This record gives sequence, C-alpha cells and structure tokens, in this order.
Amino acid sequence: MELTQQDLHAIASSLQKTLSVNVTERRAAESYLESVEARANYSIFLLELLSKNEMDSDIRASAAITFKNFVRRNWRVIEDEPNKIIDADRTLVKDKIVELMLNMPESLQRQLSEAIGIIGREDFPHRWPKLLEEMKSKLESEDFNTVNGILRTAHSLFKRYRHEFKSQELWTEIKMVLDTLAEPLTKRFEKTIQGTNGDVKMKYEALVLMCKVFYSLNCQDLPEYFEDNMKTWMSNFLKLLSEDVPVLHTKDEEEAGTLERLKSQICDNISLYAQKYDEEFGPFLPNFVTAVWHLLVSTNNQVKYDLLVSNAIQFLASVANRDHYKNLFDDPAVLTSICEKVIVPNMEFRASDEELFEFNPEEYIRRDIEGSDIDTRRRAACDLVRSLCKFFEATVTQIFSSYVTTMLQLYASNPSVNWKSKDAAIYLVTSLASKSKTQKHGTTEVRELVNINDFFTAHIAGDLQSQNVDEFPVLKADAIKYVMAFRQVIPPEVLSAALPCLIHLLRAESTVVHTYAAHAIERLFTVKLANGQGAISVESVKPHIETLLTNLFAAMEISGSEENEYIMKAIMRSLVMLKAEAVPYLQVIVTKLTDKLILVSKNPSKPHFNHYLFEAISLSVRCGCQADASNVSIFEMCLFPPFQEILTADIAEFIPYVFQIMSLMLEMHTDCPEAYMTLFPHLLMPVLWEKLGNIPPLVRLIQAYIEKGADSIVKEGKVLALLGVFQKLIASKANDHQGFYIMLSLLEHLDATALSEHIQKIFLLLFQRLSHSKTTKFVKSLLVFFSLFAVKHGADSLIHVVEEIQAKMFERVLEKLYIPEVQKVSGVMERKICAVGITKMLTECPAMLEPTLRSYWITLLQALVHLFELPEDDSLPDDEHFIEIEDTPGYQTAYSQLAFAGKHETDPFKGAVPDAKIYLAQRLKNVCTAHPELIELIKTGLDEKVANCLQIYLNAAGVALG
Repeated sequence: MELTQQDLHAIASSLQKTLSVNVTERRAAESYLESVEARANYSIFLLELLSKNEMDSDIRASAAITFKNFVRRNWRVIEDEPNKIIDADRTLVKDKIVELMLNMPESLQRQLSEAIGIIGREDFPHRWPKLLEEMKSKLESEDFNTVNGILRTAHSLFKRYRHEFKSQELWTEIKMVLDTLAEPLTKRFEKTIQGTNGDVKMKYEALVLMCKVFYSLNCQDLPEYFEDNMKTWMSNFLKLLSEDVPVLHTKDEEEAGTLERLKSQICDNISLYAQKYDEEFGPFLPNFVTAVWHLLVSTNNQVKYDLLVSNAIQFLASVANRDHYKNLFDDPAVLTSICEKVIVPNMEFRASDEELFEFNPEEYIRRDIEGSDIDTRRRAACDLVRSLCKFFEATVTQIFSSYVTTMLQLYASNPSVNWKSKDAAIYLVTSLASKSKTQKHGTTEVRELVNINDFFTAHIAGDLQSQNVDEFPVLKADAIKYVMAFRQVIPPEVLSAALPCLIHLLRAESTVVHTYAAHAIERLFTVKLANGQGAISVESVKPHIETLLTNLFAAMEISGSEENEYIMKAIMRSLVMLKAEAVPYLQVIVTKLTDKLILVSKNPSKPHFNHYLFEAISLSVRCGCQADASNVSIFEMCLFPPFQEILTADIAEFIPYVFQIMSLMLEMHTDCPEAYMTLFPHLLMPVLWEKLGNIPPLVRLIQAYIEKGADSIVKEGKVLALLGVFQKLIASKANDHQGFYIMLSLLEHLDATALSEHIQKIFLLLFQRLSHSKTTKFVKSLLVFFSLFAVKHGADSLIHVVEEIQAKMFERVLEKLYIPEVQKVSGVMERKICAVGITKMLTECPAMLEPTLRSYWITLLQALVHLFELPEDDSLPDDEHFIEIEDTPGYQTAYSQLAFAGKHETDPFKGAVPDAKIYLAQRLKNVCTAHPELIELIKTGLDEKVANCLQIYLNAAGVALG
C-alpha cells in the first residue's frame, strides 16, 4: 500500500520523537516507522523531508539517519525473498540522492554519502551507470561543499577496494572508475593545493578525502595513470606532510584535527607505496624518510597525534623492513637517534594510558593482550624495532640493553615516582626480546636483549610476590604479562613457583590485574614440555586448589568482572587440569556456576563467557560422575532449576548447551529417574508432563489437537484432563504462560457449553494465583485470557463470572490490571486480542455504562489507544528476579506460535477484525449512537494526543461520532 502526503506529517512527527529522551515515546515512534517502511514512497518521503530547509533540523537529522539505516537493512535484494523496496522507489532514490546530498549541510551530507555507498555496493556500476559521470562533473565545482560531498561519496563507494579479493569483475570495475575519475581527481588535487580562495578547513577536508580515495584506488595494484602522475601526487604529499597551517590547530588534546588526519592519511599512502610499489616509489622515498623523521621528533605526546605518530612510525617500519632501503639506517648514529627520539618516547606509559587502564580496562585489555586493530604508539614503535632488528639486530639490541639498564636504575632510585620507567623497561623487554611467537604458545625464540630468566628473578618476581596486590597495578600487570609472554622459555619450576603469586593477584581490585592473572593461569596450564607432559603438574597445584577456586570465583564478584571471559576460561582450564582432584569441591563449584548461569540467563550478552561457563559446567559433571556415578544427583539438584528457566524462557543461545549437559547427566544413570520425568512432561499422561523440556512443543501439539479435534476432545471426556494440565502449569511461575496457551485454545475452539461447568473454577484458580503469587508475566497472560473470554463469551459474561467470585471484583480488575498493566502485553496477536476484548467491554457491555463501572469507561478507552500507539512496557518490578521469557530475543514470534497452534499463527477472529483500530472506531460509532452522552465524555475526557489518534481511527473507518 502506497503512503500518501497525509502520511508525511505522521512520519515527520515520528522522526522527531525518535530523538526523545522519553523511552516510551521514542519506542512508539520507532515502532510506527518500522510499521510503514515497507510501503511504497517511504524512502522518497524521507528524502523529501530532508530536502525541506524550513523543516526542523532535528527532524532532518533523524530523517537522514533513518534513511541510511533503512537503506542498509533493505536495499540488498536477496534471492527467493520479496523485494523490500519497489523498483520505482529505487530508481527515484538514485535519480535524486546525489544532487540532494550536495545541497545538504555537512552533517546530513555525511549520512547521505554513507547511504550512497551502501546503495553503490549493490547497484554500482551496472545498475547505476549515471553515477560516475555525475561524480566527475561535480568534482569540477568551485563550491567545496559540493566537492567534499562527492569526495565523501567516492570514499564511501571505493573503500571496499582495500579489502576485496582480486577478481576480473573487480578489476573491470576499478578500471572503469579510474578511466572516469583518476584524471579529474588529480586535477582537483592540484587545484586545491594551489588555490588560495575558500574556507581553509573545507579545503583541507577535501585534501583528506582525496588522500583517502587515492589510497582506495591504489590498493589493488598500481594504476597506470597514477604511475604516470606519481610526481604530481608525491611532490604534493611531501609538501603537505611538511607544512604547518596554524589556523587548523585545535585546542582539543584528544580529538585529531583536520591537519593531523591529512598527514596521517599521507603516511598511510606512502607506506602503501613503500610496501607494494617500492621500485617505482624508490626515487621519492629518501625525502619522505627525512620528512617523516622531522614530523616524529617535532610531534608531542598528546592523544590527538596518536594515529599520525603511529602511521608515521609504521612508514619507517615498512621502509626498514626492506633489503634495498637498509642503507638508510646502517649508520649506528642514525639507529641511536631513532631509538632515542622516536622509539623510546613512544613506548612511555602516558597519562592517557593510565586513564584507560583504570577507567576503561576492557579497552586496555583489548588493545594490549588481544592485539586489537587499533594502532597504538607502543605497538608501532615495537614494529619499527622488529624491522630494524631484521638487519641490525646486534646494534639495536645493544642500544636498548643500555636503555633498559638506565630505566631500571631510575626506577630503583625512587620507585613511587619513577614506576613508569620500569614499566617502559619491562615493555621493551617483553616486546623486543621476543624473536618469534605464536598466540597459542607465546614466545618460542628470544633475542639476546636480556637473559629472560635472570631478568625475571631480578625485576619481575618481586612484583608478583608482593603481598599488596593493589600497589603499582600497572607494574603488576607488566609482570604477569612477562610470565605469559615467556611461558615457553621460563623453566617449569619457575612457572610452578609463580602460580601461587598469580592466584593471589586474582584478589586485585584492578580489572586489568586480576584479568591478566586469570589469563596467565589459564595459559600456564596449557604449557607442554618436550615429552608432552604439562609444565605445571597436578601435584604442584594440589596445595593451592582451594585458594585457586576461591579466588577465581571471588574475582567475578569484583565490579566490572561479573562476566569476565578470561576468569571463566581459567575456571574451565583449572577443571581440565585438576580432573579428579577437583571432586571434593564440585558441589560448591557447580552451585557457584549455577548462580552465574541464572544471572547471565537474564541477558546473554557475552558469548565467549557463556561458552566457557557451559564448558565448566559440563566438565564438573563429567569429573564428578567419573569419580562416583551417584554424584549426578548433586548436579541435577543444582542444574535442573536454571535449565528449566532457560528452556521455558526459550533462550536460544543456551538451549543447545542445556541439551548437551542434560544428555551427559542422563547417561550417568542406569534408568530414567523421576527427576527427569519432572523436567520432561508429555501430552495428557501425567508422567510425560513432568518432563519440562517438552512442555513448549507439547503445548503446541495440544493446541493443534484442540483446534482440529475439539469435538472429539469433548466427546471423549478429555476436557477435564486438559484442565488438569492447565492447573499444573498455571501454578508455576516458570510455566504459567504455557497453561494460558492451552486455555486460550480451549476458549477459541471449544463450544461454550463444554467449558461452562468449569469456568467458575478456572477463574477462581486464576484469582488465587494472582493473589498469592502475582508476577508481570502472569498478569500479561491473564489479561489476554480475560480479553479472549470477552470476545468469545461476551464482555457481560466476563463481568458476571468475576462478580460471582466477589462483589465489585471487576472494578478492581479494571483499576489494578487492565488500565495500568495492559501496555505490558507482548505479541502482535496477544495485543490484538486485548484490543478487541477491551473494545467489546467499551461498546457491547451494558454493565460498563452503569454507575459503578462508568467512571472507568474513559480511562479504559485511553488505555486502549495507548495499547495501539505505544510500544510494549517491558519494565519489571524490582522483586521479580526469575527469568522473564519475554526478555529473550525473538521470543514474541515463538510466543505467537505457541499461543496459536504451533508453527502457524491463527486468527481467533477468523478475519472478522482485520484492523483493531477500525473495529474500535466502528463500534464506538454504534455505542455513541445508542448513548449520545458518551460523545461529550470522549471530547472532554481524553488527552489531546489520544483524542487525535482516535480521530485518525475514525477517519480511517469513515465514521464520525456526532
């Protein structure tokens, strides 16, 4: 269905609300936009809103981001799946977007440039043949806003060339781009450098973008055009690298400015040429080495220069690594100068590093021991030393040995002041003494920078052995990393002696320190000797088992490490190591693992942590049951409750693990015990219904039976048995929703007379559960049940049954349940059932218009409109600690399937209510005709926003209330 101009206002309003600080308002807006994005004209309307200069800037910004995200999700056409954007809209978008983007402010330009890049990845060049010529013509513009817009688009479009695999299709595309854009790009580059007019910042931003495009177009191979025009580009790169532009200096100490980004990209470009096209680049290289050298020695240690310095050092490293450039470095004075002025200063532990260590430990760890892609000065400096060592190892080693000695002497003179000197010394040794290494084994070959074992004894052991685990945390981390790095080189007896120190360091408050300690323990347990035996024996660990396990679990109680994957992996590895020796501690271990499992089940967010957690659980079961098969009951007692929650909550990430561990435990038995019968219920046989894992598929199966064989069920007298299943499920916090699924099917498909004799008991049971053990999940299901009952049996019947239990009870149902809680109902069909049920209460129920209930009429109508317009309220009371099924990804779909005959969703209204909003409007018209006084109540009683929404429903239904 096509969107019309009338929808434009609603889209604009929703775009503004997506920026709201009010979560409910924001989600409602996002939900509305998702609901209309599949309709024709949606993408065109977003661009139309963007183009209106008079439109609120917030709406335009939201439209730009929404358009980009819409394109990212939907532009790709997937075979055998419906086209998510009609062809006419695709064509119109491509015709409009470039010109529109060029007329936008820079912030909006960036979003649309990215969108063009996304579209281009799918359609360029064959389904967007006009784009290249359009870009070429715009590059000639004198307006830098236009030029920069095109350059951003070019960067977004061509940056994939940096990592694409070589293919004939790719070569053909790049050649097409080069034939069209290489010359105009080069002319634009020259003209921009020579020009004196225009905004300086925009001019240099253009140069940054041109340098980025240059890199992308030169990545795969050296294009003939750029080889022929190398002098133009390289002479200007050299000029730009050496010049200073005071007007571009920024006061920000952390964010790189335009000038830093330009020089950084130039360093990237010349590194590319030095590595890949050294023969052609050779004549230009010496001048660049000099320029980069001067750049490095004149740049301070502020964070904003980090990428520039890193890229500049990497350029020197790429040069030093090649045989025919070694003459540039073979003078000992040059090497000394590089070490003194470039390498050592950039290995210092700066204030920004200290801040990262303390306040963002995850990022510090990611950069340090995981070796993330983020370039750091330290890593670049190490790469340069390794490159220099390729040809000048003896000289470089001698230079750094003296530096290490000096730094350690400085530290010794005043440790509390000069601890950073020791940090730098250890970093030098840890990084540079390693000649060859692997991630699995650590360093396998060392340089003669220092004697690894002597250095450990003299400078590392003291930090490991310190009883104050929180003193000098950076040095503690350095010491642990040293042990990790040289674990294949350090003698086994020294590693064994270090183990209790590492166990003690698990108590450190510093996240980095206790994480490194856990990681080191895990790694040490994997070290093998030449004979295949472990470097650390079980015998050497035995005296420390209790402390090891206690400290590992205690480390996960420290704030920030509740789901620390290194600690959980260390627990897993300890169990592998200890095997039978861990058996006396297994009950405590499994209890703690179970507690952790319950915690992470509420929001599975760290897949590595979760994997190691389940590995540790399975190892506990295996070790314990191999020692004594009767131990399985201990594990079942601990594990079945959280497994029940996981299966009930349909936590997709965990279910495969649960089934594996349950199989493992079952294999330990000689028969199938009652405990398993409790967890795996089946159909109507009581013994089968005790098997929890089967409840969801069995409920779906029963719903199918009810749907297809309702008459047979009644005839064979199985209704009571079904109600017994319902009663069993409804009594459980974990399974009550499954009971409601059965009851909803019974309501939908059974003749009213089949349930009539049981209705009073059913309602009484539900109110008893509500009174004694109210939960959000139960209330949501109860509201769906009440609503479907009103639909099938009539709203008056609902009120009559409730009032029979206790006088004036229905007032409390409205006041305490429907009006405050209906917003929490989840699932499309569940919300529709509630909407239709409430509509029937409002429009077909004389009791609602009587004095006792009339005061709730307008507030119930308002709650219904909120149900239509606002997203699900997923908040939970603080005292609800069990796992909510609705909190798991993808649950609503599963919920719908379970509620309505398994794999397909059925419509309890049989198509009679295609649109609940229209249904409300039509029914309101009828009731207001019969009771005109309600019209005034609606006009005066509803909030303005709710009244506006209601008017939209009435207009859509083609009716008016008066």
